[in-house]
Amino acid sequence: MKTAVIQVPASLDNIKIVERPIPTPGAHDVVMAVHATSLNFHDLIVASGGLPAPDGRVLMSDGAGEIVSVGESVTNFKVGDKVISTFFPNWQDGRPELEKLIGVPGDHADGFGAQHVCVPSSALTAMPKNLSFEEAATLPCAALTAWRAVMDEAKIQAGDTVLVQGTGGVSIFALQFAKAAGATVIATSSSDAKLEKLKALGADHVINYKDTPEWGAAAKALTGGKGVDEIVEIGGPGTLAQSIAAARIGGHISLIGVLTGMTGEVPTAALFSANITLSGITVGSHAQQKNMVAAIEANDIHPVIDKTFPLEDLGKAFAYQASQGHFGKIVVTCQS
Repeated sequence: MKTAVIQVPASLDNIKIVERPIPTPGAHDVVMAVHATSLNFHDLIVASGGLPAPDGRVLMSDGAGEIVSVGESVTNFKVGDKVISTFFPNWQDGRPELEKLIGVPGDHADGFGAQHVCVPSSALTAMPKNLSFEEAATLPCAALTAWRAVMDEAKIQAGDTVLVQGTGGVSIFALQFAKAAGATVIATSSSDAKLEKLKALGADHVINYKDTPEWGAAAKALTGGKGVDEIVEIGGPGTLAQSIAAARIGGHISLIGVLTGMTGEVPTAALFSANITLSGITVGSHAQQKNMVAAIEANDIHPVIDKTFPLEDLGKAFAYQASQGHFGKIVVTCQS
């Protein structure tokens, strides 16, 4: 079977497609024919060498496919079931703890950049019945991050206001989940063309942050001066001050990205004086993923896919991701 591995020293030029045998499941394992995987910022960092990985590590944290064989003790899945991976296979439920955050596919363990993978049956959930394999492959990292931020941490309800930044996978999923919950959505981007696409997806208000550097105040004005209930913060230090300016008293900011840097100044007085809650978000649990899948089915939500590549072109897919020209998710198909 074809398998995409990273060779040391890690770089996009050192992604290799190698042949490996189809695995055999242990007693509690299943073998999954991977139909598709999708690219996340985390995967790009691993493939580029920003996170150390051993020579020959199979890349990619996300996977969607079909069960082709099961171990003798497996009771939760059967051959033919359509499934998706979990980003934290050891985090079944509850709050995050260190032992729950170990074992990330494509990083701590071999990932889903292969035609077949063998994983514990507890590391998968059913995929939404309304989605294709390509659509479902976008869910385990980006969609679940957005779901936990908007629905579990911020507990958004109808009538609330949510602000999303940019047009990456997490931000678009957050927009879709917020609109399904009946919230008003404000979206930011530096591209007027992308802002038009966000409006077509349901964004109620859009702000070009290049034209409006003080977009926090502009967003707050759109709420009649009350402020935004939930901000999905992907920029980090370069945008956090504006997110704090946009938030209402007692509002919530979900910090899920550091696209503008790893460290920086934070206007702490503005943060605490407005009683704002700042939550760090790293994906979510198995239980949260099952709830998300149910919501996607109930609301017939479909992920936005920008472009699809074959597994053999995984390096080209990462280069396209790095160019930051995409809108939504980049998908890689594995069964060619």
